[in-house]
Amino acid sequence: MPNTFIDVKNIARPALVRLIENLVFPNLIYKDYSSQFVDGLGAKIQVKKPVVLEAKEFDSATGVTAQDVKESSVEVELNKIATVDIEVGALEGAVSFDDANRLFIEPAAVALAQKINSDGLDVYKDIPYIGGAAGTTPDDLTDLSEVRRILNANKVPVPGRVAVWDTNADAKFTTIPAIVNAEKSGSTSALREGSIGRLFGLDNYMSQSVKAHTTGITAATAAKVTNIVAVGATTLDISGTTLTGKFVAGDVITVGTNSYVVTEDSAAAAANAITGIKVYPALPAITANTTVTLVGSHVANLAFNPNAFAFVTRPLVAPAGVQSYVTSYNGVSLRVTRGYDMKYKKEMMSMDVLYGYKTMYPELACRYLG
Repeated sequence: MPNTFIDVKNIARPALVRLIENLVFPNLIYKDYSSQFVDGLGAKIQVKKPVVLEAKEFDSATGVTAQDVKESSVEVELNKIATVDIEVGALEGAVSFDDANRLFIEPAAVALAQKINSDGLDVYKDIPYIGGAAGTTPDDLTDLSEVRRILNANKVPVPGRVAVWDTNADAKFTTIPAIVNAEKSGSTSALREGSIGRLFGLDNYMSQSVKAHTTGITAATAAKVTNIVAVGATTLDISGTTLTGKFVAGDVITVGTNSYVVTEDSAAAAANAITGIKVYPALPAITANTTVTLVGSHVANLAFNPNAFAFVTRPLVAPAGVQSYVTSYNGVSLRVTRGYDMKYKKEMMSMDVLYGYKTMYPELACRYLG
């Protein structure tokens, strides 16, 4: 018989604490949480965007210019459930909290955190503002100063700026004396252990979940804008001497000094041309035959103000007819359920989190290529 000591409440509460301690990306961005229960995967909710204001230099001759404080909302789909499921029989040897922690709570919390962190860093696909060189690992203080330049050029608020780097960049940065001696920071153990150091007004962290982006274009020679583009357009056509494959969400193209991110997968190239490529931000007026540069496959390091992205969670409804407990803390909600699987004749225990990510202000972030 399963040990009667194991109770879902005794598991859920410490598990949530362990989970939060192991989160990296969600602890660096804006969190939206409420106690409103939702049915499950696919729920769509309205989330208020953080208000962003701009600090301006006071001019005694002209006086101040008032800024409108406009609170707006966006729809966020809770399209992710991270779950860890085991047979209750695996806990039969647990006779104390320490046993349960070792067998299930700690490893489950770590596994959930890894998935949640990994899913979050997919937001790089929304960011058109780039620095660095595709295929070249950032390895110098000039890379950090370039990040600062890009953020400053976009008027990104200075307080709270952070960057998340991949393991290769971390290995390079941590050999630089100025970074070795830099102040470390972090509100949780995972952040402190992953801290590279604070330099140039940027708190730098390492994450093993930073994404590598693979472009959908397999060959491109002499790429150019095929047709005239009107001011404010969000689609364009591209052709070339050789153009094969297709654009995928997250690809970046540059026209002149401006860069644009592809927001949806395009159709495959036909006769060395692709039409109706959807991009962000809106385009300026562009003449036909203007040269286009296609950014190659790269590692997508990110630097941002916390308000650039939102981590959104809501508590899951406790299923009827089973033992279940939902607990929430610090913007994260976790559910633990214990029930019987009649199909497979097994008693199961599940730990899960419902969440979604949303890019709120792409202009508050920079994708630094590696």
